[in-house]
Amino acid sequence: MSAAGTQLFDSTLRDGAQGEGISFSLDDKLKIFSALDKFGIDFIEAGNPFSNPRDLDFFKKIRPTYGAKAVAFGSTARKGIPADKDGNLAALIKADTEYVAVFGKAWKMQAEEILGVSAGENLDMIRDSIAYLKSRGRKVIFDAEHYFDGYKDDPDYAEEVLMTAQRAGAEVLALCDTRGGCLPEEISRIVKAAKKRADVRIGIHCHDDGGLAVAGTLAAYRAGADHIQGTFIGIGERCGNANLATVIADLVLKYSDRCIGRAQLTQLTDTARYIAEIANIKLPRTMPFTGSSAFSHKAGMHADGVTKNPVSYEHIPPESVGNERSLPLSEVSGRAAILSELKRFDPTLDKNSPETKAVTARLKTLEQQGLLFEAAQASFDMMVLRELGRFAPHFEIEHYNVISSQGKNGAEKANAVIKVRVGDRYEITADEGEGPVNAIDKALRKALEVFYPVLGKMHLIDYKVRVIGGKDTAAVTRVLIESSDGSDVWTTVGASEDIISASVSALTDSLEYMLLKGNK
Repeated sequence: MSAAGTQLFDSTLRDGAQGEGISFSLDDKLKIFSALDKFGIDFIEAGNPFSNPRDLDFFKKIRPTYGAKAVAFGSTARKGIPADKDGNLAALIKADTEYVAVFGKAWKMQAEEILGVSAGENLDMIRDSIAYLKSRGRKVIFDAEHYFDGYKDDPDYAEEVLMTAQRAGAEVLALCDTRGGCLPEEISRIVKAAKKRADVRIGIHCHDDGGLAVAGTLAAYRAGADHIQGTFIGIGERCGNANLATVIADLVLKYSDRCIGRAQLTQLTDTARYIAEIANIKLPRTMPFTGSSAFSHKAGMHADGVTKNPVSYEHIPPESVGNERSLPLSEVSGRAAILSELKRFDPTLDKNSPETKAVTARLKTLEQQGLLFEAAQASFDMMVLRELGRFAPHFEIEHYNVISSQGKNGAEKANAVIKVRVGDRYEITADEGEGPVNAIDKALRKALEVFYPVLGKMHLIDYKVRVIGGKDTAAVTRVLIESSDGSDVWTTVGASEDIISASVSALTDSLEYMLLKGNK
C-alpha cells in the first residue's frame, strides 16, 4: 500500500470475535493475524486489552517482523475520569502498539441517554482521550460510533465530533454505521459531507443488519473513504460486519484499486477458508468470490455456455480470487457438463465416447437410488474413477457393529467395533462416540491410521441427513458428509434404507478421497 493508497483494516480478531458462537484462543488469534498479514492487510485490530486482559498476552507475542500494524482497541475515557487516570486508556498504552483505535459517540442521543453525559462533555471526553494517547506517542484511529444515525439526527453535532477528534490529532476518522441500517445512498451523501470538512483520512465501518454492509462500504469508497474496515469473512456482532474479502475483490477487480496486488488476490479464497476453519464455522457456499458455489453452474444451459465461453455466466475468472469453477452433476446436467468434468480425468474424451455415456448412465442410476452428486464433488470423482477402472481401494471394511445406549442424563452414547483389511493385513478397533455415526467414524479412523497416519489430519466438519422417497422407516436416507484436512474441504454422499450404512458409505468415500490426494 502506498502512503496515499486505500488502507485495509481488518477487525476479525475484535469485532469478529463478538459474533455469536465465535471464540478465539491465543493460538487461534496468532494464526489468523499471521494469515491476514501474509495476505496483505494493512491494519489488524487485535483485541480490547481493557475488557479482555488476556489480549495483552497476544499483543506481547506479535512479532515486529509483521508487515501489518497491530491495533489495540478501546473507548474514550469514561464519564468523570481524567484521561490520564482512565483504566481503559492505560490498557491501550500498555498494549504498546503504534496504532490504537478508540470509539466515541457521534450521536447526541447516545451520549445523553446511554453515557449520561451532555453533548459538550462527550466532546471533551473525545478530545482529552485522543490528546492523551497522542501525548504518549500513539497514532489514533477514531471510530465515530453511530455516525450516520447521529448525522441524520443532528448533522452539525456529528460533524463537530469529527472535527474535535481531528483537532486532537486523530490520523483517521472512521464513520461507523453501527446499527447497520443505512442505505448506500445515505452513506455516500454523508461521507461526501465529511470529506469536505476533514483534512485526514475518512474511514468506513459498516454492519450488515440490513444486508447492505458491502454495498455501503463500496458507496463510501466511491464517495472518498480511503480507509476500509471489515472482517475478512463477515463475522461479527448480530448480522456481522462488512465482508472484507468481498470488498477487497470488488475494489481490485471492479474499481482497479491497488490495495492488494492482483497476484496476491489469488490467495483470497484460501485465506477466507483458513480463517473459517480456525473460527470453527462453515463458510457459506454462496459467499461471493470465495464460496464453493461462487462459480458453480448446475443447469445444463449454463454449464454448456460456460464451457464454451466462461464470460457467458461468470463476471470474473474464478482463478483471479483463487477459487475454481464447478459443474455440479445432477439430473438437470447435460452431457456437455459431464464431459467437462470427465476431461479432468481424460482430456481425450468427447461427448460420444463410451466412457462419457457410461458415466452419464451411471450418474442417473445412482441419483434414482437416492445419491446426490451436485453437492458431493468428491463422491462424484470417486464414482468416475470406478467407472473408468482407475480406482484401487486403499482399504476394505470387513464388518462393523454398533451398539447404542442412553445415559443417565439422556445423552446418547454408542460403541462401535470395526474390522478393516489393507492388503493382507487386518486391524480391529473399537471406540465410543456421541451417537452411532460418531462412534463408527472414530473407530474406522483409528483402525486406518495404523496404516495411513496422514488421516490424523482429517476431521468431519458437517453431517447432514435427509429422508427421501417416502415417510416410513423403509424410506431411503441420504447422508452428506463434509470433511477437511485443515486446508481443503470436500463433500461425500451415501444413500441407503439404513442411516448407518449410508453414513459408512459417505465416510468411506471421504477417507478414500483424502488418501487419493497423495498425502500418504
